[in-house]
Amino acid sequence: MPHPALLVLADGTVFSGTSIGINGYTVGEVVFNTAMTGYQEILTDPSYSQQIVTLTYPHIGNTGTNSEDVESDRVHCAGLIIRDLPKLHSNYRADSSLSEYLQANQLVAIADLDTRALTRHLRTHGAQSGCIMAGESVDTAKAIALAQQFPGLAGLDLAKEVSCTESYEWTQPSWTLENAEPAFQAINDRHIVAMDFGVKRNILRMFADRGCRVTVVPATSTADEIMALSPDGVFLSNGPGDPEPCTYAIDTIRTLLSKRLPLFGICLGHQLLALASDAKTIKMKFGHHGANHPVLDTATGRVMISSQNHGFAVDAESLNEQLAITHISLFDQSLQGIRRLDVPAFSFQGHPEASPGPHDVAALFDQFIHEIDNTSSAEVKS
Repeated sequence: MPHPALLVLADGTVFSGTSIGINGYTVGEVVFNTAMTGYQEILTDPSYSQQIVTLTYPHIGNTGTNSEDVESDRVHCAGLIIRDLPKLHSNYRADSSLSEYLQANQLVAIADLDTRALTRHLRTHGAQSGCIMAGESVDTAKAIALAQQFPGLAGLDLAKEVSCTESYEWTQPSWTLENAEPAFQAINDRHIVAMDFGVKRNILRMFADRGCRVTVVPATSTADEIMALSPDGVFLSNGPGDPEPCTYAIDTIRTLLSKRLPLFGICLGHQLLALASDAKTIKMKFGHHGANHPVLDTATGRVMISSQNHGFAVDAESLNEQLAITHISLFDQSLQGIRRLDVPAFSFQGHPEASPGPHDVAALFDQFIHEIDNTSSAEVKS
């Protein structure tokens, strides 16, 4: 028989359900994600560190789990909340069921919960701390106390916690179900140094697709250490938490900007580029979490569909004369992209889908390659 479980929010709101992971408890910031697919990618995305994710699509687990659809080497979500776990999963690539995967990765998770009511609550009152408790002896009072003790993500530097500890090379291109050749063939040996604040593997694959040699370095790498690798450009990756405490990264990015090296940031990297350019960031009410977010390109009027996961945003009112707005969210008009007017650097809040196939955001990777090709070695200061 499945064990009972409950979700308690810091404001005292209680939801009951059934455990589909391990017994015990977990705490984190409770958010909702509107993606209809990609639950395994969400679980393993480092950007979800210390977040308990509510999936709004009602049926989760239909296709089971496998060893390929992961964005990192482990589960990073603090917990999972779903409406319905199918009794059977069906997919020729599946190695295990979702419940088996959650238990193998020691994750506390809850199903049979009214996710529509929870999502409406979070949308109205904002993302907040919460606790999932599972097992035969769940204690509501203890769960409330644990939820209220979690400090929230504001002020937390999580990039250092999820980053690699040593540099490594990435060579794997994107894969397809037909095992076809990558869409982009190598044409030269551009060297990209990726600062790992919680990078997704699919983003690194997109650089490999474009014939780039990729070196991934820890979040705490200094500008001197990065320049010693002789990069043609530096990528600032996605990642979790509040960007403001990442002062080590902000200092490094500021120095790299002074060397006129091409820079491209995504998600947390976008926010860090803004902070290094003397702009500010703000905590959002409930953030953007999903795979279908429409974003307007202010230069062309084109609408891009992007995948997003962020609880912080760049404050548009804080931009100075060296920054220009390039993208705006069509959901809430929040700032989604910027570029420097004085150096070859730009960034975007969203990121490409985890699944194989064409991506609207892919054009930004091509733009970065274009920036690299148009920046001569004489322009980059040693």
